[in-house]
Amino acid sequence: MFGRKRKLGDFTSEIEAHIHLEIERLREQGLSEEDARATARRSFGNVMQAEERFYESGRWLWWDHLRQDVLYALRMLRKSPGFTAIALLTVALGIGATTAIFSVVDATLLHPLPYSQPEQLVTIQDDFPGVGAKDVGLSEPEWQDLQHSGIFQNVSPAWFDENNLTGSSQPARVRILIVAPNYFALLGVKPQLGRAFNPKDQSPGLLPEVLISDGLWKRVFARDPNILDKSVRLDTDLYRIVGVMPPGFDAPGRTAEERNVEVWAATSFYGMPLAEHPLRSGRNLPTAIARLAPGLTLAAAQSRLDALVASLKKEFPGDYPAQNAWTVRLIPLQERLVGNVRQSLMLLLGAVGLVLLIGCVNVANLMLARASARGREMAIRQSLGAARGRLAQQLLTESLLLSLLGGIAGLALLFSVKGFLLQLVPESLPRLNEISISWGVLFFALGVSLAAGAIFGLAPALHAGRLDLTHVLRQQGRGSTSSGEQARTRRMLVITEFALSLVLMTAATLLLRSFWDLLNLQLGFNPQNVIAVRTRLPDPNDPKGDLYGTPAQEATFLRELLRRNRTLPGVEEAAIGDTSSIPLDESLRDLKVISEGQFLFTIEGGLQNDEPTVVERSSVTPEYFHLLGIPLLRGRLFSDSDNDKSPQVAVVNEAFARMFWPGQSTLGMRFKRNRASASWITVVGVIANARTESLAQADVPKIYLNFYQTGGKRLAVFLRGHLDIGAIPAEVREQVQSVDPTLPVSDAHTLTETLSASLAERRFSMEMVGLFALTALLLASLGIYGVISYMVSERTHEIGIRIALGAQSSSIQQIILRQGLALAIAGAAAGLVGALIVSRSMAGLLYGVRPTDPLTFTAVAFLLIVVALFACYIPARRAIRVDPMVALRHE
Repeated sequence: MFGRKRKLGDFTSEIEAHIHLEIERLREQGLSEEDARATARRSFGNVMQAEERFYESGRWLWWDHLRQDVLYALRMLRKSPGFTAIALLTVALGIGATTAIFSVVDATLLHPLPYSQPEQLVTIQDDFPGVGAKDVGLSEPEWQDLQHSGIFQNVSPAWFDENNLTGSSQPARVRILIVAPNYFALLGVKPQLGRAFNPKDQSPGLLPEVLISDGLWKRVFARDPNILDKSVRLDTDLYRIVGVMPPGFDAPGRTAEERNVEVWAATSFYGMPLAEHPLRSGRNLPTAIARLAPGLTLAAAQSRLDALVASLKKEFPGDYPAQNAWTVRLIPLQERLVGNVRQSLMLLLGAVGLVLLIGCVNVANLMLARASARGREMAIRQSLGAARGRLAQQLLTESLLLSLLGGIAGLALLFSVKGFLLQLVPESLPRLNEISISWGVLFFALGVSLAAGAIFGLAPALHAGRLDLTHVLRQQGRGSTSSGEQARTRRMLVITEFALSLVLMTAATLLLRSFWDLLNLQLGFNPQNVIAVRTRLPDPNDPKGDLYGTPAQEATFLRELLRRNRTLPGVEEAAIGDTSSIPLDESLRDLKVISEGQFLFTIEGGLQNDEPTVVERSSVTPEYFHLLGIPLLRGRLFSDSDNDKSPQVAVVNEAFARMFWPGQSTLGMRFKRNRASASWITVVGVIANARTESLAQADVPKIYLNFYQTGGKRLAVFLRGHLDIGAIPAEVREQVQSVDPTLPVSDAHTLTETLSASLAERRFSMEMVGLFALTALLLASLGIYGVISYMVSERTHEIGIRIALGAQSSSIQQIILRQGLALAIAGAAAGLVGALIVSRSMAGLLYGVRPTDPLTFTAVAFLLIVVALFACYIPARRAIRVDPMVALRHE
């Protein structure tokens, strides 16, 4: 098969030689030249068939047919530039959009985590379901129990923090992750320079060595090749740099803050600055990740872990009250990182898939119309001996070629706008930096292109094999040979387009209404003209070196800072809180830092057996409530007399008061931290509920403590007034560093920006689905316009006769509009059924609107029908302008 092949010309010459020899022999026997030639050819047989058999034996016939079909398809596409341009544009947009969304889904949901054997990685989550508390953290003794349980190869707690990096031109805030020494061994990653921590190091306290990120090495240390063993100060403590992580390495985190860690420090989670002998009930480790033991499945590991938890509850009943119902869950690390974006991304992928399908239906309609125009050509070719299968194969090849060219154009378009599209993706999306046009994405685009070509090429190919040759060839002079079956197919395709468009439009409208409701909620606070600027106080390992170690020391700094900031141009009010007091701020909320944002407490005599519970809490200065416009309902707010020497007080919101003291007077009630040495805190005021934790939920219980009594390291300076947003960060930095030059200032954002950022994921989903829905509506309207226009052109003769016999223009127009209306109503009916199914799966993405909201369904169906009638109006107007004489002469 693969040897050297004889040429067809040589084979033909050989046949002619044999025939010539036979002719000579017959002439010698006495036959005439003519009789000898005829007899020789009859005896040899059909020369053409022999040549064809020789031709087919010398090559791969399927390849030859494919080459012929491709060349013929290219010629036919060049012959119809208008059709080719429209079809290519439709396919390119559909495949480009689908590939773009798939690249996001692939990076976020499908692509394995960039660590060694990522399927073995899990996150460990402790819950108190008995009191409704989730992800409450774990203690150092529990970590040791897990590490030595035999269930895991390695377990590492992870404690996100922020430190002050000093020694450069300006103090800087850096994101630091405090981990166990086995952290990098657990992930299976190595630094590009230097070494990682020694996994077996069990030294007390924080190790005097750190690893830094590639970004920090480039930004602060200018890629110093001698960076190893250099010292840096973090919160005034001295550390030695022992390694630099490779470019692109991110910590496994859900938020941008968690992922973009710049410094890694290690500890065994006991010894200064932590407790020498940590309590089992002291849940000071926010979270932990682990690698399963070899050969252990997640289900088997969870079963063994449940047994370990049960044994620990029996061994230490005082540390695990029965009311808490303590449980420990293993969650695949990838699932944990993805969080709740899976539903949104799958919705987007489904939406863009529907757009591509609608585009395919549109192209199929165009190709059916083109096949009708070429019906006579196909009939003649069949009558001359062309096999129906070969004709169908040729049309299918043309469709596949068109889709591949459209796919290439779509990818080229995607590459050209990739940077712009990435700007639309919210920063909160997990694994954002891993989004790329990888080989997997390219193969997906190829598969989608082939599938699209098969979808829109199947109907024309099937119809080509079902032509009635007698009927088609009798239609002398007709430009089209459309059959009743083709007309029905085109109508069904339009109905399908409208049904799919209605599904998309309904989903987009539900998301839009939900987003609109969230935007128009009563927040309970006033974000206008307020900016929050962050700074951080140092937290050295040795408490003796802490200049802000007590609330009294810190209060002096806070009062001076407030006094200075009130003198800034345009500032009318100023207040300070910890970072958890920034309303709707998501940057640190998911990090579960136990020291801030969560409050594990006990109610005095209120709850059964005084079991602890968890609520949100913030520490603020007295001016905070007035600055944000949160009204006081009962009691009082904080005053200057509330300080570190007076009894600790708290202000709670209405939701907290109703949850823990329903029907009682909240004022004077007491609670305390769930610690042995904690003092009682007295409620002195109740404020109105505000949507500071979640836009979708107003009644989140929350406690506010007095900053002058509690202290705190992460500060947010709130300023209200007519401010110069561009100048304020530098002005606040000047005021902060005039008090303490070692403090960094960063992340200045207005509260309206923070509010907008909290809606980023919802906005992204709504905008994308809305864009796809509008595209689908446009394609559907073009589809029905094309079908009705084609019907009018086919019925030109009939319309001319009707007008010649006296039919009114209005009745002709009504006939055309009724046909379009019938298609639109049928499509709307089918689409409503699909929309009901899809909308129920969207319930978790909606707020303030039911998935089966009748107003939305009715409005969308009405809009689609109106658009359909408008699309039919132009062909209907053309129909009533038909000249009867021209129409009859054309026939």
